[in-house]
Amino acid sequence: MTQLGLMGGTAILVGWAILSGALLAYDRIGGGKQSQTEQAQTTYEARLEALADERDARAAEAQEAQLRFAVALDQVAKYQADLLTAQQEKNELEAGLDAMQQKLGTAMAALPEAGAAGVQEKELALTALNDQLRATAEARDSAAKEARLAQAEAAAAKAEQQQLIARNDELFTQIEDAVTASVVPFEDMFDKLGLDTDKLLASIDEGYAGQGGPLTPAAVSTSGNAAISETEARAGEIIVSLDQVNRYRIASDKLPLAMPLKSAFRYTSGFGARWGRAHQGVDLAGPIGTPVLAPGDGVVTFAGRQSGYGNLIKIEHALGTETRYAHLSKIRVKVGQKVSRGSLIGDMGNTGRSTGPHLHYEVRVNGKAVNPMSFIKAAQNVF
Repeated sequence: MTQLGLMGGTAILVGWAILSGALLAYDRIGGGKQSQTEQAQTTYEARLEALADERDARAAEAQEAQLRFAVALDQVAKYQADLLTAQQEKNELEAGLDAMQQKLGTAMAALPEAGAAGVQEKELALTALNDQLRATAEARDSAAKEARLAQAEAAAAKAEQQQLIARNDELFTQIEDAVTASVVPFEDMFDKLGLDTDKLLASIDEGYAGQGGPLTPAAVSTSGNAAISETEARAGEIIVSLDQVNRYRIASDKLPLAMPLKSAFRYTSGFGARWGRAHQGVDLAGPIGTPVLAPGDGVVTFAGRQSGYGNLIKIEHALGTETRYAHLSKIRVKVGQKVSRGSLIGDMGNTGRSTGPHLHYEVRVNGKAVNPMSFIKAAQNVF
């Protein structure tokens, strides 16, 4: 019984130990991009923070309940041992009393002439033996009462522990739901874009190999403990899901999924045929000097003037994606420079073949122009 109680409490603590480490690692991995995705992640992170606080409280309660349960079980064991000892002493005294009574009867029958003094001596010995037997019986009854009280305390501690296990299960479910709610939007986004996410995630895994690669479930020896094994397995599944969210976040940062403008603008021309010619991007009009931002992590491959485009910037992103920013009034990056989502790269202008201040924004995949809005719309539920 002691082992079962300790196993139940240990299962809760093992699960939270694994999950706590995962949540801390998750925060560290995602921390580098927090300034860029803070607004979009506020609700999710608030949920995780609240769940983490609840997790700490439940872990502390589980540990206290486990200690109380262990103390109660120790008391039960002690009282049961005392009760057994008292019962053995009672049995021995009863056997001794029976033997004394038999000897007394034999002596009185064989020696009727022994006189009153001999009989009185035997009766005194028998009385003393009865008194000792009565005291032993009282001690036994007292030990039995204490054992019953200890068993009641142990049962109460066990019930409290079962309640904590149920609450622990409920909290695990809430965390699982929160993680799932974060994974699904990423999966939907990549499906809509039709990109080779396996290839993208593989490149991310390779890039993070120097830090030990993606998160992996911690190995904890359970020595056949089914309670710990089940809790550990559940925590491990959450760790894998958290890792998947992190990998998706890193992958999304490497793609042009955000708007290149945060200031107010006017959508003046879409992607496709225009005046009998293919328009390979979208035109976003605004005042000269409006900040132009990188929509995803990448490396600047061109920063200069080009016929028709005027002042032009090209940025290479993951999976063969490239973005172009034309008609700029000012270029603020250099070739070879690494940029992150939200980095200022230039100012809106009216250079090149342009009828007014605007940003001509293109997205190309493996050299082929695609509609930039497909990337932006696909990420609406993520950023």
